[in-house]
Amino acid sequence: MRSATLVCIVLAFATGTANGKAALSIVVYGATGDVGTHIVQEALNRGHQFTAVSRRPEQVEMQHDRLSIVKGDLLDRASVAGTVSNKDVVIVSVRGVIGDSGTPESALQFLAAEILVDVLSQLGDPAPRLLHVGGSGSLEVEPGVRYAAKLPKVFIPKGLEVEILGQILALEFYRKVDDVQWTYVTPPKNFTNGPRTGVFRIGGDQALEDKRGRTRLSRADFAVALIDEAEQAQHVRQRISVAY
Repeated sequence: MRSATLVCIVLAFATGTANGKAALSIVVYGATGDVGTHIVQEALNRGHQFTAVSRRPEQVEMQHDRLSIVKGDLLDRASVAGTVSNKDVVIVSVRGVIGDSGTPESALQFLAAEILVDVLSQLGDPAPRLLHVGGSGSLEVEPGVRYAAKLPKVFIPKGLEVEILGQILALEFYRKVDDVQWTYVTPPKNFTNGPRTGVFRIGGDQALEDKRGRTRLSRADFAVALIDEAEQAQHVRQRISVAY
């Protein structure tokens, strides 16, 4: 059973963006989620044109004069191939568990990684770049120790545990991929509803801490970092982390 609505956004070419760069053609899966909505808003504010693709288009309430909606499904390879062809960037920001096996392989995050890489690799050189919104459980909180290993499993719902392990599995999968231009973008342990400041740090495998030992970031600033990467392609085939 799917525990998350799958939404895909396609951005068509425009004449330019708010920062003067040429607008990209971007596909976003998971645009109605807590992170996805900020991604959409950030991209719209920069002048991009969107087409939303959902399994249930009638349930997508977002409206904008540069937003249109069509039907699609992230777990359908033919649907994905038709959606991402001739685009510049694919962003996947989804969560959920498919079925009841209880294994990391059933996490939507991992399944999405497998399907998108398969489709993009078959497209060859014209394939878009792939940005995956990763999970903070994959970050190292001390050398060789991931945050996921520090979580008290007795208090974590089984579905959430599967998602966390699925995100780690997705990262391990990406690191073996050399024929797709992927970037795994990881938020910190604590997401906030704070404002967009445009000020943050980019790191790697280790969790970034501020001067008070906190690892946090607003969703709005995470969206800034993600769209920056979409536009600049500075970390191809790398995992990056973002935090204050």
